[in-house]
Amino acid sequence: TNWELGSKSICTQYVKDFGAKEGLVEYVVSCIGYGLNRVYELPRYSEVYEVKKNGNNTFTDPSTQTISLDIENKTNSGNVKPDVVSIESSLSEPYDPKRDLENYRYPTLDLLRKYDNDGRPYIDMEEQTANKNHIVDLLRNFAIEVSTIKATVAPTITFYEITLAPGILISKVRKIEDDFCLLLGLGSRIIAPIPGKAAIGIEVPNVKSSIVSIESVLNSKKYQESQFELPCAIGKTVTNEVFMFDLIKAPHLLIAGATGQGKSICLNSIITSLIYKKHPAELKFVLVDPKKVEFSVYSPLINHFLANVPSADNDPIVSSGLTVVQTLNSLCKLMDTRFNLLKEVGTRNIREYNKKYIERRIYPRNGHGYMPYIVIFIDEYGDLMMTVGKEMESAVLRLSQMAHIVGIHMIIATRHLSSKIVTDNLKANFLTRIAFRVPSASDSKIILDKSGAQQLIGRGDMLYQNYGGEPIRVQCAFVDTSEVENVCYFVKGQKSFNMPYELPDPNAPVFNDIEEDVDMKHLDPLFEDAARLIVINQSGSTSLIQRKFAIGYNRAGRLMNQLEKAGIVGD
Repeated sequence: TNWELGSKSICTQYVKDFGAKEGLVEYVVSCIGYGLNRVYELPRYSEVYEVKKNGNNTFTDPSTQTISLDIENKTNSGNVKPDVVSIESSLSEPYDPKRDLENYRYPTLDLLRKYDNDGRPYIDMEEQTANKNHIVDLLRNFAIEVSTIKATVAPTITFYEITLAPGILISKVRKIEDDFCLLLGLGSRIIAPIPGKAAIGIEVPNVKSSIVSIESVLNSKKYQESQFELPCAIGKTVTNEVFMFDLIKAPHLLIAGATGQGKSICLNSIITSLIYKKHPAELKFVLVDPKKVEFSVYSPLINHFLANVPSADNDPIVSSGLTVVQTLNSLCKLMDTRFNLLKEVGTRNIREYNKKYIERRIYPRNGHGYMPYIVIFIDEYGDLMMTVGKEMESAVLRLSQMAHIVGIHMIIATRHLSSKIVTDNLKANFLTRIAFRVPSASDSKIILDKSGAQQLIGRGDMLYQNYGGEPIRVQCAFVDTSEVENVCYFVKGQKSFNMPYELPDPNAPVFNDIEEDVDMKHLDPLFEDAARLIVINQSGSTSLIQRKFAIGYNRAGRLMNQLEKAGIVGD
């Protein structure tokens, strides 16, 4: 490449002028590449190179981050020889995490289906007038007079804002809530009072509902101009406004409800809204699907957005119970590593760390680097709890307690509404919850700690609750499988990373320069290829193996240990 050729010509000139070992050229070029972030690890060396001119000039230790050649008599020939520039000075420009895929194009809205109603609800004035009269008559039967009534039509629900006559207490409305909803019909709900208003709200299902398309949600001004770090757009409220939340502030999400009520569609809506906003260098997904069918459509994103444990299996979607446990333990290990990195540089969360790294105030060495957000999606959490419950639950709880600080967030969905599955410990850490329709009030209390989900009408009708507040009724945005496929293949058709984002092996010790026991009975699958590479080049390093085989530092380090143990490389 151009930077390699330019750097090599400069270094070669130094060798000619001052005399030096030939290996110095390759080493300095690698250091320059490191400074330009073309090489992701500061190259190692086995000896200190000595400049031959007068025997006093040495090449300094790279741990000082400065390459210096103390050349005497630089002006002997009348031409001033330029000093070798410090690596620190080459790090003046802000780091761009998107540079490796700088030509990446975000998906366009024309990949999504646009419905005839264009996200607008169907309004039937006769139906609205009949509902209004019915509500007023029912309230009068309970001796509750109405002062004013105003209707807002949403795709599946009409929201009636009612001002009570003077002297009528809210407590009187609360007493008749169950009886009133029973008379009004399935799916009706009373909000007494409306937060921030001196009025009550009554939600009544529409006779003819409209589809809330994911296209109408993502095409909204609210989503397009959102400044959320991880925007999750999930649908529209009863006031016909786009509803979205920032996963950073959630920071984990529990989705529960009966079978066929919209949990999987909600997961797809969240994933789609994140893909439309985030670059592959900024966000990674870990998809856990024991049924093997819900998330398989996202397999084309393997080298763009997905993360996995290389030693687990070759499937980009985690499915088997043992692999789930291994992946969650790997994420726990990654969490601990990230916490140590934050501690070293004195930052409190991933946002401060990444900002510092982008501003070049953190050097990319000793494991430091830009940290992408990782969102873990677990479908059918209850099924996994029945097979690998104890091992998985401990990892989930550990991640839910602290992982959000280092950019790891969890979204789990379950149809099992047992207190043994949705435990108090789980709910204590998953303070943001979504409830779809459930059979009974007791099931609703397991999810939301209050009733209400049993009154939903299904087909994507849900209650969103944040930190124990009053649930918000939302109609989930519908995203079809064909739409997801269009988005995935649009992303797949572009340049990608060489491999999925590599999670650490939970069973492997962290590689370092201290001699450790090497397992020669279980050689790495790349052992022969790495040995052949080093023999042909007559030299080798951990960074060389990383670059040639596109693997992580830990795995490359273990390969070097095995190669040294086998006598292929030495000090």
